[in-house]
Amino acid sequence: MTANIDTSNFVNVSVNISPLAIGYTNFGVPLIMGDTSVISTLERVRTYTDIDEVGADFGNTTPEFLAAEVFFSQEPQPAVAMVGRWASSATSGQLLGGILTATQQILSNFTSVTNGGFTITIDGGSPDAVTGLDFHAAANLNAVASTITSHLTGATAQWNASEGRFHIISSSTGASSTVTYGSAPGSGTDVTTLLKLKQADGAVEVNGIVAETPLTAVQACANASSVWYGVGFPANTAVPLTIDDHVAVAAYILSSTRSRIYGVSIYGGSTDGTELLDPLQTSDLASVLKSLNNKRVFSMYSGTSYAAAFTMMGRAFTVNFDASLSTITLAYKQAPGIPGESMSQTAFTTLQNKGSNVNIDVDNGAVMIWPGQMEQGYWFDEVHNVDWFANRVQIDVFNLLYQTTTKIPQTDDGDNQIAGVIEGSCSAAVNNGMVAPGQWNAAGFGNLRTGQMLTKGWYVYYPPIASQSQADRERRISVPFQIALKLAGAVQICDVIVNVNR
Repeated sequence: MTANIDTSNFVNVSVNISPLAIGYTNFGVPLIMGDTSVISTLERVRTYTDIDEVGADFGNTTPEFLAAEVFFSQEPQPAVAMVGRWASSATSGQLLGGILTATQQILSNFTSVTNGGFTITIDGGSPDAVTGLDFHAAANLNAVASTITSHLTGATAQWNASEGRFHIISSSTGASSTVTYGSAPGSGTDVTTLLKLKQADGAVEVNGIVAETPLTAVQACANASSVWYGVGFPANTAVPLTIDDHVAVAAYILSSTRSRIYGVSIYGGSTDGTELLDPLQTSDLASVLKSLNNKRVFSMYSGTSYAAAFTMMGRAFTVNFDASLSTITLAYKQAPGIPGESMSQTAFTTLQNKGSNVNIDVDNGAVMIWPGQMEQGYWFDEVHNVDWFANRVQIDVFNLLYQTTTKIPQTDDGDNQIAGVIEGSCSAAVNNGMVAPGQWNAAGFGNLRTGQMLTKGWYVYYPPIASQSQADRERRISVPFQIALKLAGAVQICDVIVNVNR
């Protein structure tokens, strides 16, 4: 006879698997903001892993492509970039059909239709019954779209090969510009499923909007994605940004809870570019940006490129913070694809005094980025590195709390566990070269005093749990943890004195 009594009656085993650790923020993703009407205002941002993907969507001459080309040309090559949509002028409402599979795109599916139709509503008017669609002579899907356009009133149809779907776009613009989902026609063959114009088939309605400011566009992209870290506009967008536009975006980036930076490309053939190099000008774009005292904005000048700021992002964003001695300074680095600038010493000094950067020709034959600074005067790499470190500590401590299957006790032992995790973050900063042993020259705290050597490059202090207020204890708040970090810094200028005797 088979035994039926389960072993769990005697020994019961339960398995608890802790949650997967939360990953760190990627501080190597730029957002290229452009106003070419490729990405819809509903999608807002799109991710690309190489320049060919950008070219497939934007072609080879758009500001977005040229900026991405500058970014991906850096050595070592960055891994990913994002492109965001700025509606610099009012947009048209459109219906994005569902994505067709390769099988569904076979032309014979369409050439068999000789009397097709569907019903659609444009701009909130009466439903438009589109009938008599004859695709039998269509040579490709672009021809199918042309046939549909010839039967539409107040809209056009397009086949988007890179996305693999049909678009129906209103001829109007603005908030009242709309295109509804398709439905069956009153007569003829229903092609709404063939064209995937129904919501059930994956179609999406995108209403038109009024023209928006660059700030509004950046805010919309921030709401759409938390992935990107650096943002910038090419200097050759269809609608040029004003100084006030740049100031507004820079202020938003500075005040944002999420750490990000804003790169401004200053083109030499524009008024912004000529005034940047003029020491008599004090109200030019670079001078205004410097006056903001904003550590999160930087600019780069180029006489030939509209997207020079993206070469600085491209080089900085290749840093692997988990690797040994991997942090860099941007000074002395190259800007592939951007010719070096030959300028007078006066212009070069003026550019630096206004907080900008340039790919400069040196009389010894070198061509290099200089000096690698933010407009406010901080070094680019210091801002980038400190942003990484703050996120590293935040995520490491969060994962300690998140993955603990019981709890971190509100005791000295519990605080020791938190401190151990923070110290691990500090050690990672030493490993990648951001932090190094040195003398602490700021105000002291805990057992640390001004002038004391930080032999490990860092110091973590937290008071005993007995010092905590009852109110904080009841709210389950930890004692405050304080970290002293000694940045390794970087040598960019060297003085050499030669004494000759004979």
